[in-house]
Amino acid sequence: MADGQLIEEPAPIETAPAPGSLERFIPFRRADLIEMCLQDAWFTDGQRRRFRSVAALLTGLIHHEFHQQLEELKDAYAPLNPDLDTRTVELSAQVETGETRTKLVEGLRRVIEQANFEQLGEKELADAMASESLFQVRLHVDFRDFEDMLFFKRGETVRTETVRKWFGLRKREVTFTNYDRVVVFFRFKGEAHFEGRRRRGLPFEPGSVVIKLFQNIPKDDIEMLFPNAEVRMKPIDKVIIGVPAVVGGLIVLVTKLGSTMVLIGSLFAFWLGFRAADVKIDQTTLIALVLGLGALAAFLWKQFGNFRNRKVLFMKALSETLYFKNLDNNAGVFHRLIDTAEEEESKEVLAGYFMLLRTGVPMTAAELDREVEFWFRDQWDCVLDFEVNDALAKLVRFGLVTGTDGRYAAIPMVDAQARLDGIWDAIFEPDAEVAPA
Repeated sequence: MADGQLIEEPAPIETAPAPGSLERFIPFRRADLIEMCLQDAWFTDGQRRRFRSVAALLTGLIHHEFHQQLEELKDAYAPLNPDLDTRTVELSAQVETGETRTKLVEGLRRVIEQANFEQLGEKELADAMASESLFQVRLHVDFRDFEDMLFFKRGETVRTETVRKWFGLRKREVTFTNYDRVVVFFRFKGEAHFEGRRRRGLPFEPGSVVIKLFQNIPKDDIEMLFPNAEVRMKPIDKVIIGVPAVVGGLIVLVTKLGSTMVLIGSLFAFWLGFRAADVKIDQTTLIALVLGLGALAAFLWKQFGNFRNRKVLFMKALSETLYFKNLDNNAGVFHRLIDTAEEEESKEVLAGYFMLLRTGVPMTAAELDREVEFWFRDQWDCVLDFEVNDALAKLVRFGLVTGTDGRYAAIPMVDAQARLDGIWDAIFEPDAEVAPA
C-alpha cells in the first residue's frame, strides 16, 4: 500500500428498495459462495488458490470477532437465563443490573442487524394481532406481563395453504404473508407484578428473559409466539358447543326433569308462603328427586367436558405447530444468530472483494452495488439487495481496498494475504502493531 494514500470510510448510499420487495441477506452458504466466485472465468488456477487462502484468512478473522460478541452476549444474559444449569458465583459481573440488561439488548440488536434481520414495528404487530388466525385459533395475550418485548424477522414470502372448516367438509385456499425466520425477545415483570394480580403456577419465571427463534411463521399468527398466550373460544366455537347444549338441555328438562322441577317448584312455593298445602315427600318422591338432580349434574358435567375437550384440541394444535416451527431457545439463539451474522458478514465482504478484483477498476459504492447485484441476478438467478455499505466498511477496516475520492479498488491477493496474516499475528501478540489501513 503506497505511503500517504488516503482510505476513507465509504459514505452510505441509498440502495434499499421498497420495504418488503427485496431481502438483504444472501441466500447461499458461505462455502458455496466461495465456489461460485471461483467458477468465474477471470480466475487462473494460481489465482484460485490465492483467493481460497484470502477467503480462509478473512473468514477466520470474522469468526474470531463474532466469538467475542458471543461471549459478551452470554455474560450479559447469564443473570437472566432461566435455563442456566451452572452454579452462580456472586461476583459483580454476574449480578443483574440495568447496565447488564442494556448490554444484552444492545448486543442482541447488533447481532440481529448483522444477520440481516429487521425489527417488526408496532404497526406491523398491531395489524398481525388484529388479523384472523390461519390456524383458526383465538389467542389472548396480556401485554401487561412484559417489561420489554421485541420481534425481528428475516425472509418474507407469500404462500398459499388449504384451510379446512366444518370438520373437513369445507375447504378454501388462503394466501398469506410468511416470515421465514422470527426472533422474539421477552422480559417479564418481577414477582411483585404477578403477586399483586394473584397469579400462581406461572409457566415462566418472573423477571426472566425469554429469547426464541422460529421458522415459517404466518404474519397473521404472530401472537402464538407470546409465551403467555392463552387459548380463547371463537364465537363459532361457542355456537358449536352452545346450540347442542341448549337443545339437549331442553330435551333433558322435558323428558327427565319434568316431575323433578314440579316438585322443587312446589317446595319453594311452600317455603316462600305462596302455597298453603304441605308437600309430602315419600321414598318414591325422594328417589325421583335424586335421580332428576343426578341427571342434571351429569348433563352439566358433559357440557363442561365438551368445552374443555375442544380447548384441549386447540392447545394441542398450537403446541404441535410451535413444536415443528421452533428452532432454538434462550442462550442457544445466540449461537444460531452469531453463526448467521458471521456468515452474512463474510459473504458480503467476499462478494465485494471478488467483484473489485474481477472488474479491475476503481468503483464507487453505487457502482459496486450494481455490479454485485447484477452478477447474482445474471449468473445465479438471484435477486437481492446487496449491503454494499457493510461490505465496503469491512474491506476498508481490513485494509483490502485502496482509493480516494469515493472510488475503491481491491489490493492484489498476495498483498491481501500478507495484510490479513499480519492482523492475525497482532491478535495473538498484543505488543505487535499492524500498519493502519
